[in-house]
Amino acid sequence: MLSAETITQIAAELAEADRAHAVIPRITARFPEATVEDSYGIQGVWRDSQIAAGRRLVGRKIGLTSKAMQQATGITEPDYGVMFDDTVYESGAEIPVDHFSNVRIEVELAFVLKEPLEGPDCTLEDALAAIDYAVPALEVLNSHIELEGRTIVDTISDNAAYGAMVLGTVHKRPDEIDLRWVPGVLSRNGEIEETGVAAGVLGHPATGVAWLANKFHQHGARLEAGEIILAGSFTRPMWVSRGDEVLCDYGPMGTIACRFV
Repeated sequence: MLSAETITQIAAELAEADRAHAVIPRITARFPEATVEDSYGIQGVWRDSQIAAGRRLVGRKIGLTSKAMQQATGITEPDYGVMFDDTVYESGAEIPVDHFSNVRIEVELAFVLKEPLEGPDCTLEDALAAIDYAVPALEVLNSHIELEGRTIVDTISDNAAYGAMVLGTVHKRPDEIDLRWVPGVLSRNGEIEETGVAAGVLGHPATGVAWLANKFHQHGARLEAGEIILAGSFTRPMWVSRGDEVLCDYGPMGTIACRFV
């Protein structure tokens, strides 16, 4: 495992890379002994520095929950990161592409909790009972670590590659719609690039919420009422560049549009 000094050093590197919209060499290339526990330690130091600087935590991002994403990244277990208030956009937003590195888009559902949720034995049914509503969301990936050869340790350290999310306007309670069959048809500049259904996320998109509650319990924490949980992509990531117009059709849950400027 890494020393506390090394963890703090890497967290500072990532904070500077975020500020400068830059990319740093792989952590695992420089510190092959780094573990998953180290990577969450790095993320935690970075998170705390951001909160100390005045950013407000609004939720959690879960990643790598579908076969499509695991195959796209070569990583075989879920991960998670934090989301701050200044990373949330509404549908129709213009998003500055220069604020991010290695910019890609993923199709997801987000859940807003109406009550706290904690493990250690949280089930899908428990998660559904704690969810106020589901809302479609696009995640903007933001990778500050070189992509080639990266591992789960690199990704987790880099806040699970989270950059921002764009939220839709249609809210559905879990008892109003079969969330497994919410579709996603993702287009860039009028051409369909990716399609999928939400069941691709662990069989049910809210399964990741239960997984995260159980994961948090291992660290003596829980998910809180009002938090937004971004549940994981059910398509492969789509690269975007300045000038791209993105549209995702979620069928009965409406559409999300945004433009990168």
